[in-house]
Amino acid sequence: MKTKDTQLVYQLAKVDISAAGPRCKMLIGDLNGDGRAEMLLVQPDNRQDVRYIPHQVQCLTAFDMDGKLLWQVGTPDPDAGSQGSDYPAQIYDIDGDGALEVLCVMDGRFHILEGSTGTVKSIYDLPAEHAHDCIIIANLTGQEHASDIILKDRYHQLWALDKDFNLLWTHTGNVGHYPWVHDLHGNGQDQVMAGYDLLDSKGDLLWSCHDLDDHADCIWVGDVNGDGYPELVVGGSVTVMYDRDGQELWRYDGSIESQHLALGRFRPELPGLQVAGLDRMIREDDGKGLKGKDALFLLDCNGKELWKEERTTDGWLTIVEAVSNWQEGSPDYILAYRRGGGVYPALYDGHMRVVAEFKEEGYAVHGDLLGCGREQVVIYNDESATVYSSERIDISTCASEKSLPHPKRLYNSTLYPGGEITV
Repeated sequence: MKTKDTQLVYQLAKVDISAAGPRCKMLIGDLNGDGRAEMLLVQPDNRQDVRYIPHQVQCLTAFDMDGKLLWQVGTPDPDAGSQGSDYPAQIYDIDGDGALEVLCVMDGRFHILEGSTGTVKSIYDLPAEHAHDCIIIANLTGQEHASDIILKDRYHQLWALDKDFNLLWTHTGNVGHYPWVHDLHGNGQDQVMAGYDLLDSKGDLLWSCHDLDDHADCIWVGDVNGDGYPELVVGGSVTVMYDRDGQELWRYDGSIESQHLALGRFRPELPGLQVAGLDRMIREDDGKGLKGKDALFLLDCNGKELWKEERTTDGWLTIVEAVSNWQEGSPDYILAYRRGGGVYPALYDGHMRVVAEFKEEGYAVHGDLLGCGREQVVIYNDESATVYSSERIDISTCASEKSLPHPKRLYNSTLYPGGEITV
């Protein structure tokens, strides 16, 4: 397809995923080591109210991009709950043997499955009954390979565990949706941005953000201002940026609720990194009977607003992420999906122009699925998953004996996308 403002978009594959059951979340990774990414559909349990107690996993179903169902663990439930909270599942090489595992919480216990077959490798008891909101992979113990795990309940407590599931520490506070871990000081151990609190690798409080309401919706790390050190950008009641030592550098209060953020080089002519965001201006779930509304925005490295969308369509549940290397030599783009109001998922450039549109309603994942050095976008719903690219690629020729890399963004996957830019 091509319009005045958009580029050509090519459909590489369309996979029937209905056997996974409804209301799944997709994770991607090279589960069988064939040089192409597989799709793992994670279905939640049938808990309908996740405001206080989060989901567990009901069923896992793995497909390759040819549409073959590789394995399934659990039984799909037609009455499964919805994505009102994270699903506790990740794809990661937790034991460092070069092959990916699937980590998940099912039936009240933590499972590690072989990625290629779904065979159970080990099962552990949870540290607490409700410690299954999400799974965070970290390096708290200073190992060569990150193999520590952080679990959390919905909003109040974290549990940090080593690779053998021994409890390292626990933390109680306003921990937000998805804490982000990063070695901010280069000492070989991750610090944990747990909501508005920065913890060291032992769980001790280093500093806290101040004068912020509600909770942290998303957290990003990157050298935003170009000073050579990582900063932390936190979205919640407002958008703020702190240096690694706890000094607030700027605050953007032009949003009502910064539900999603994404760092990137969306405007390469500008210094530093830019901060894309989604302002949830009017909610529909607060009992006030109002029509929901949201808007994209973009800030420069100093927190100055470059633009903010003026939506004329309905919609208040948009998710935004940063897509890199969509085309060779292209800047980063803003992927916005679940827009509502008849607006399809699309890539936006740093001037708020649509550069690629995907004419499928649904959720999205993205990554270099084929080892070609460019990212593809997958749009999926209950029935199908469609793989889009900026160029024609014959996926049948992309198999390789070398496994695809599995970057941190993919093994810390969340409904509330955070992330980091390290170069």
